[in-house]
Amino acid sequence: MVAGLQSGDEDRWREFLRKYSPVIRGFAKKAGLTEVEADEVVQETAIGVSRNVEEYRYDPSKCRFKTWLLNLASWRIRNQLRRRRRWDDRKVETDAPAPWVPANEDRAVAEVPDTWTSLWDAEWRDRMMALALEGVRAQFSPTHLQIFDLNVLKQWSAGEVAKALGVSLPTVYLAKHRISVALKKEIARLERLDAP
Repeated sequence: MVAGLQSGDEDRWREFLRKYSPVIRGFAKKAGLTEVEADEVVQETAIGVSRNVEEYRYDPSKCRFKTWLLNLASWRIRNQLRRRRRWDDRKVETDAPAPWVPANEDRAVAEVPDTWTSLWDAEWRDRMMALALEGVRAQFSPTHLQIFDLNVLKQWSAGEVAKALGVSLPTVYLAKHRISVALKKEIARLERLDAP
């Protein structure tokens, strides 16, 4: 994907936005931004990628694409928080409260940026799982997909799933195993696509 972005391939750009916009948006919201602010972060990060992707050199030992993108998004989130603080300061000066901005939330996020890496990683994993599920869905029956959803994603016990769906316990374990293996392969494939 990186090579495609660097060459200006429109299909790679569409794929980049489809794949990473939800990660950036979710990350921004978990960092304390509003929906509108999170959308601005997505847009500003995409612009930052387009302006800087030609200089990016893929070297997993120094900086993986995922880390590079995290840095770009983090800078945009910090910019949004600064804008919010300036807005809050102006509102305080005029004694007009800004009820949509919880001041303590803003300070908490600004004071603990180390937690952003774990927020980013969680969003990244969730998005990779969603994309992988899209990629393997056609390989499995609706019943097996439902078993996986209930047992793994919703964390029902194997016994509960077997009883609810009227299938045997070995069927639950087999479906879970087969889909898990397929997902691991698909996630590995998706991550390889980010390398040049």
